[in-house]
Amino acid sequence: MRLRAETAGRLDSVPAGDWDALDGHGNPFLSHAFLEALERCGCVGGDSGWQPRHLLLRDDAGALLGAVPRYAKEHSWGEFVFDWSWAQAYARAGLAYYPKQVAAVPFTPVSGPRLLTRPGPQAASVRAALAEALRSEAARDGCSGMHVNFTTDADQRALEAAGFLRRHDCRFLWRNRGYRDFDDFLDGFRSDKRKKIRRERRRVAESGITFSSLPGERIAAPLWQTIFAFSERTFLRHGNAHYLTADFLATVARRSPGTVLVQVAERAGVPVAAAIFLQGRDALYGRYWGSAAHEDCLHFEACYYRGIEHCIAHGIETFDPGTQGEHKLARGFEPTLTSSAHWLAHEGFRAAVAGYLERERRAVEEYASATAAHLPFQRGPAP
Repeated sequence: MRLRAETAGRLDSVPAGDWDALDGHGNPFLSHAFLEALERCGCVGGDSGWQPRHLLLRDDAGALLGAVPRYAKEHSWGEFVFDWSWAQAYARAGLAYYPKQVAAVPFTPVSGPRLLTRPGPQAASVRAALAEALRSEAARDGCSGMHVNFTTDADQRALEAAGFLRRHDCRFLWRNRGYRDFDDFLDGFRSDKRKKIRRERRRVAESGITFSSLPGERIAAPLWQTIFAFSERTFLRHGNAHYLTADFLATVARRSPGTVLVQVAERAGVPVAAAIFLQGRDALYGRYWGSAAHEDCLHFEACYYRGIEHCIAHGIETFDPGTQGEHKLARGFEPTLTSSAHWLAHEGFRAAVAGYLERERRAVEEYASATAAHLPFQRGPAP
């Protein structure tokens, strides 16, 4: 069977059913609705520095057998796999690091398949063909490199076979071990850690704050504007502009019912904060958060504890609350290694980066092992 690679400059040129048939994992960020809405709402494309260049792999009859969400990049913002030092090294050598190509979900540091294939006996060969095409097309287009962020194990193996380098990072994930309720989860904690979390939750309740759990598709436009304003305030407080828009969030919620979930915190019926989640088939993802003003322990309650309760109530296996934060350890989120794959066209820089990544991987693995010692669970066998 011959495979033919082509590039789609916009995802609306690909039928949604064809694209969605390539992801059997139910990852909400890889859906046609999510990725196409990023383009439709102007979050990517235009002057964003993210130009869609989606890779499509078809058979002789034109059937879509594989695809990769791919972008040409003029900067490294919004990727969360940081290569600024590589770009600076290129500049010092008088070389151009940009444009580069990235296979990723924009602004979304969540692991998942990037080499999308139809399930079946041909999946491995299609995955290998996608990996080879990513490398060869980046070289043909004169890009400094091709980067595939937050990969699965299967994708990573195919990419490394095609000459990509492995990079590790550490995230903190919550895992559902069949807990009956939140108290059952806390019962596995050491006494001091258990008391601390109960004290944090009590402070929020005593401040007069209540919560509503709202499916995104049922949220009216005015409330979406309020929710987005809370999130935007968090970005601005850290000196950054929000990557997304209220229209994007409302569009994804409307087009993918059951995917977007918002925990709205209220006092006397007035919204004071909100945490935005996306839900997949077996995972919950915490994405954005914001509040009208600082409220003691409200961030922990809205973003972590409410998410954990939702997972327990609905039998969801894992909860990824977002990037950064060793403070998640004390709340039962466990260190977990993530991977990304990188190919650089310049042989000298590729060799130098390979040596750097080998040292970095050892350091990240040691960090993950060391932080695990600070988890709050009682000593002894895991439940």
